[in-house]
Amino acid sequence: MSMKAQLYLDTSYRLAKVDKRMFGAFIEHLGRGIYTGIYEPDHPLADQHGFRRDVAELVRELDVPVIRYPGGNFVSAYNWEDGVGPVEKRPTKLDLAWRVIETNQVGTNEFASWARRVGSEVMMAVNLGTRGIDAAMNLVEYANHRGGSYWSDLRREHGYAEPHGIKMWCLGNEMDGPWQIGHKTAEEYGRLAAEAARAMRKVDPAIELVVCGSSHRDMPTFPEWEVTVLDHTYDLVDYISMHQYVGNRENDLGYFLAQTEGVDQYIRSVKATCDYIKAKKRTAKVMNISFDEWSVWYHSNETDRYVEPWSFAPPLLEDVYNLADALVVGLYLITLLKHADRVKIACMAQLVNVIAPIMTRKGGGVWRQTTFYPFHHVSRYGRGTVLQTILDSPTYDSREYTDVKLVNAAVVLSEDETELTVFAVNRDQESDITLECCFSSAGGMEVIEHIVLENGDVMATNTEEHPDKVVPHSQGRSVMKSDRLVAEMPALSWHVIRMKRR
Repeated sequence: MSMKAQLYLDTSYRLAKVDKRMFGAFIEHLGRGIYTGIYEPDHPLADQHGFRRDVAELVRELDVPVIRYPGGNFVSAYNWEDGVGPVEKRPTKLDLAWRVIETNQVGTNEFASWARRVGSEVMMAVNLGTRGIDAAMNLVEYANHRGGSYWSDLRREHGYAEPHGIKMWCLGNEMDGPWQIGHKTAEEYGRLAAEAARAMRKVDPAIELVVCGSSHRDMPTFPEWEVTVLDHTYDLVDYISMHQYVGNRENDLGYFLAQTEGVDQYIRSVKATCDYIKAKKRTAKVMNISFDEWSVWYHSNETDRYVEPWSFAPPLLEDVYNLADALVVGLYLITLLKHADRVKIACMAQLVNVIAPIMTRKGGGVWRQTTFYPFHHVSRYGRGTVLQTILDSPTYDSREYTDVKLVNAAVVLSEDETELTVFAVNRDQESDITLECCFSSAGGMEVIEHIVLENGDVMATNTEEHPDKVVPHSQGRSVMKSDRLVAEMPALSWHVIRMKRR
């Protein structure tokens, strides 16, 4: 007899409406993210601008409303002026963050235009590492001012008569990290970010600003960094950033599948820190979160050591993902949904080739990694309102986390309130689990689709030669019994159960 988990919900009890920007992505000038990723002028499927049409098609399929750009560590020594104007006159530079050559073939205008063509907005990061207020406010003017000023007229000279209208701006990147070029103390960064925010908003009062939080939850300065930075910037910004990667370097699957428990704790700590500053300042303003770097990252760590320095677009951070990684991505998305009251923006890092759901071969094909599918499912069916739920599940203990629920799940009510979607993962490595969803105010529902991602080999991957080794199917076993949904969840599987009113 299989184990049982029970999920209790009532459509009257709602957590928050999901901001569509929770399904964002990130593209950095790193490895093959840009060059031979989204941009490859010599490719047979390149468009008139040099961007790959086959890649753009998969980006549209993911439906990412916002893409963070151009970094990442890269931005902390980047002169944005190098990436505008006639391409043939742009300088080739040393990218000190990743020790590669940057040709600047793609810059602000090209990327903003590409993002528009794939249906996304740009979330632009400014350099507060080697540069500061002047460069940041000039970039806002260049990108957003209509005309009649030096920088906006220069954009027009460069062939872009209309402003890009970039709404979201990051005030630097991971400035707490000693690895960051221009690394600063919390006091130094807080002051700089505050003054940059004031100047940028004078140029365009309509922009939204993200201030740098800690680079990850194990930073020795967390959460004191947030306290100091928000002391300076709370009234001037809209979001504080969070970054967190997870991995399975220890080859401990139980621990790997439990790591999103730490992500949940991290979000709760950042919320609490923000609310402490809110209370300290005696303000009604609520600080929201931009979780603008999250992903699974560990497969490529060893191979990256052997990349030749100062090469152009080398293969860096090219993790090849398996089913286990896809399950963790699903668990990550469930965790983000459960914090939709405060996490308003989230960017999966990254989008193409670099720890990415989409992979390409230079001059060749493009394919979906295993992690593509949970992201695609939640991006497509997770827009609406997250319901408050109670989950009773069998548990297990891992190396760091105890009482980990074998089943984790989130439920979203569609925007038109006619559909309910359950997103769930069975973490158990051996046993099937029966999930019972008990409704108190959702009578008359019927199952319209039960999508499952599973494979007999949890280490199975997709490749260019075998792109469909790990793909979802719609033969999930679930039925409605009176006011209950009963769904069978095989061991190590991802589920999307869609229901609608009869």
